[in-house]
Amino acid sequence: MGTPNTPAPVVAFCRSVPPPVEIPGAQVRMGRARALPRGELLEFVAGSSAVVTWVSERVDAAFLDAAGAGLKAVCQFAVGVDNIDLDECRRRGVMVTNTPGAVTEGTADLAWCLILAVARRLNLADRFARSGEYPKVGPLGPDEFLGQDLAGRNLLIVGAGRIGYAVALRSLGWGMRVSYVARSRHLEFEMAPLAAHRVELDEGLRQADVVSIHTPLTDATRRLFNAPRLALLKPSAILVNTARGPIVDEAALVETLTAGRIWGAGLDVFEREPEVHPGLIGLDNCVLTPHVGSASTWSRSMMTRMVCENARAVLAGAQPPNRVC
Repeated sequence: MGTPNTPAPVVAFCRSVPPPVEIPGAQVRMGRARALPRGELLEFVAGSSAVVTWVSERVDAAFLDAAGAGLKAVCQFAVGVDNIDLDECRRRGVMVTNTPGAVTEGTADLAWCLILAVARRLNLADRFARSGEYPKVGPLGPDEFLGQDLAGRNLLIVGAGRIGYAVALRSLGWGMRVSYVARSRHLEFEMAPLAAHRVELDEGLRQADVVSIHTPLTDATRRLFNAPRLALLKPSAILVNTARGPIVDEAALVETLTAGRIWGAGLDVFEREPEVHPGLIGLDNCVLTPHVGSASTWSRSMMTRMVCENARAVLAGAQPPNRVC
């Protein structure tokens, strides 16, 4: 930290975050809620000892050059770090940290919001209730706005990490049968109370009534859900993605939804975020949210606390609690 003869280290938050921000001895440079243009962002991080990044900030060689040789850490305000060039950070001796665990409950809740909204066509019902048509037509008939039942159905979790487990755990309230896809066996999924079965992806897709995506974005998972995979789903299936947009081929999903080959989809993330495929916007069988999975008061406050802990440790020359590399 700074001394009377040396300036205080700068911690640059690329976006504003929920308080409190507590990094004693450091000069905190707080950004705004919305993204800075790239050029302004590079100016903003200049001279930083640590930067706190959001999922949309691209941390590459140019970013690291702009921050300067004094940069010690990139503290990601998220779990996923696919926006950060980890190899370049390693080469320069810049630590990367994240906020695991803090996003779990909020994102799992949001996944279930999307599952329920798609299953019960909540977007259509909400729009109709707000319209002038409702009082005109009077009480609805028993065959209108029919949705999907979830009780006793098959839930497939793709990506058996903390969030996938939390989503699966919530399915117990509906008595759902759980299966999961992962590179290795996860006993916590297979033991009570879930008693889940590990399956290969294609097999799981054929059986699933609801598919919830929670795998990280890697070269192997990019467009994992392409046209052939989407074609494996039942006509009554629901697909939900709260992980990363490029895991799903949006053009293929638009074609699938437009043709009515699955019941619907719920998306919190997008392939070219923040752009949304124009074909999705007008679809009634798709519920869209703007990457707000962890946007709960507790989750975001805990994420602030964690990035501050990570930054404090790095500036003190200690090992940060949530080091990625």
